[in-house]
Amino acid sequence: MSRPVMPVPLWWTALWVVLLAGLGVSVAGETSTREDLALLSMEALEHRIDAIDTELDQLASFSLQSGVGRVGFRSMPHDTPDALEWIAVDLDGPRTIDQIVLVPTLWRDTRTGFRSDAFPTAFRIVAQPAQGGDPVELASFDEGDFLTPRIAPLVINVEPTAVTSVKVEASRLSTRAWDGKFILQLAEILLFEGPENVALHQIVREPGPERNEGQARSKEFAVDGFLPYLMDAAEGEQSVAFVSQVGIGEQPSLTIDLGGTVTVDGLHLHTVDVSDTVPQGTSTEFAMPRHLKVEGALDAGISDPVMLLEDRFPTIYDTGPIVMRRVPPTPARFVRLTALQPYINQEADNPGSQVGFAEIEVCSQGNNAALGKPVIADFIAESPDRKLSALTDGRNLYGRLLPLREWMGQLARRHDLETIRPQLLAELNTRYARQKANLERLQRWVAALTVGIVFLFLIDRLLRMREVVRLKQRLAADLHDELGASVHTIGLLSDLAAESADDPSRHAELHRRIRSETERSGIAVRHCADMLEAAGATTDLGEEMRRAARRILAHLPHEVRLKGREHLNALPARKRLDLLMFYKECLVNISRHADATEFHTELHATRQSVSLIVRDNGRGLDTGESGAVPASLKRRADLLGAQISAERPDGGGTRIHLQLRIRRRWAFLKR
Repeated sequence: MSRPVMPVPLWWTALWVVLLAGLGVSVAGETSTREDLALLSMEALEHRIDAIDTELDQLASFSLQSGVGRVGFRSMPHDTPDALEWIAVDLDGPRTIDQIVLVPTLWRDTRTGFRSDAFPTAFRIVAQPAQGGDPVELASFDEGDFLTPRIAPLVINVEPTAVTSVKVEASRLSTRAWDGKFILQLAEILLFEGPENVALHQIVREPGPERNEGQARSKEFAVDGFLPYLMDAAEGEQSVAFVSQVGIGEQPSLTIDLGGTVTVDGLHLHTVDVSDTVPQGTSTEFAMPRHLKVEGALDAGISDPVMLLEDRFPTIYDTGPIVMRRVPPTPARFVRLTALQPYINQEADNPGSQVGFAEIEVCSQGNNAALGKPVIADFIAESPDRKLSALTDGRNLYGRLLPLREWMGQLARRHDLETIRPQLLAELNTRYARQKANLERLQRWVAALTVGIVFLFLIDRLLRMREVVRLKQRLAADLHDELGASVHTIGLLSDLAAESADDPSRHAELHRRIRSETERSGIAVRHCADMLEAAGATTDLGEEMRRAARRILAHLPHEVRLKGREHLNALPARKRLDLLMFYKECLVNISRHADATEFHTELHATRQSVSLIVRDNGRGLDTGESGAVPASLKRRADLLGAQISAERPDGGGTRIHLQLRIRRRWAFLKR
């Protein structure tokens, strides 16, 4: 399927190349897909919407004609959409066309507003080549091209082709609104050779016999130049139409000096902008002559005039906002319009003749040769509000008058932009909503994180306070236990030294041990905040325990049995030190209070637990009751986080049992 490209007026081509390339918009108005838009960033979407808004401000608006007038062409009705219908325009000779415009018939929908009525959903455009041969296809469309809904003209660029006729063949019809029948309906067909509409008032063919469609519909009305739009450009100042006074004579005339000889080939008469109220206060035939003659001449006196046009406008159906006529190409400098039968104003105080136009365009190869040229009337025409210069100033009630081809292109462009913009805006709003949801989610996460941080700060503060308390307890326990054990040891060694005064070698050995114990006590005092720094601090717990037993209870027989030494050494240094300090406190208690003659130590370590049992044969617990744990030992057990029990065995003495469960996380805390 060939798919022509929509026309882009030169003055905004550069702006739209990037936009259309980015959105993937086809000529026939096919909208960009969701996937296309998803590839664009939010910044790109915003820039494209801004570009569209800027462009829309520069395009003609859809101001629709009101009142009564011609509608256009419609085919025979059908019960199914697959019926074949066509309409053909035969040109008056070979013409090289490069653009085709199809103007839809419009319907006022009570729910959705104006829309096209019975515009075909699948069709092709074929042409008869000027050189003969088989018809050639210029363009084709189907339902996938999304031509409707629309009220804009469909503008189709084609390769410049010399043709003698052009046919629109509809292969799939749509329904007309009022009865649901399937028909082919068009308001106008325009064929452009450059700026000129060569289809104007040409011969039109359709299948089937001639039909009486009334005053509003006929096949000839597909090329009569009457469009359902008012020319409402986005630029130019407003100009009030010229309307003469009432009673200007039986055949008043207006003469335009073109300023030089041009080949006149057409005439566009813009009727008076009767009213912009709803409903309008005057009919569109106001001030339009009922019988008009147009002549051309080379001299100002128009001594040898050439008839360009003579036409009658007997009813309201014969006029419209713009009356377009073709004339035989004729060289002329002066063009005279004579109202052979002027409009008679019956509502005036003194009814009489009157003429008026918003603009008179004298066409020469699609250009307005009368623009800005002087106009002379053969009646008194000047008034403060209605000036003859308004006839050729190139403006109407809405602003600048546009060339026909440019006007159709701007309306088609507006349709494309107004179709694209909601898609862009919907995608952007979806992104905004998603961004807002993400922001709200982020805010919740930030709030939760803030609460968590505050909570963790409070926990950390409590833990630090607890650690300070524990540190104080530990320092107190260390000072009590370590110094107590050392002082007690020094006392025992002093007693032994006194008893061995007769043995010089033993006496000297005991003094050396007293000296060593004194130095060790000094080190312990200096490092009581962290006993790990003390000399020889629990590098080998089993060996430290044996050394402590020899120091503190050197005079008693004892046995230290160890099992699972590798698990002991795998404990964190702090735990090893606390175990050692607990064991020392047990020994000090035996030395001070038990009156024992021997003691036994059993230390059993596994990956999950450590069990320490210290048993002596002394007098037993002071309370005489099993389960009363000395306060110093209980404090040490709390620092370890261990369970402790004390009992009196059947054979007498005291049995202290410490049970410590090893947590796996300690493995990560080893130093």
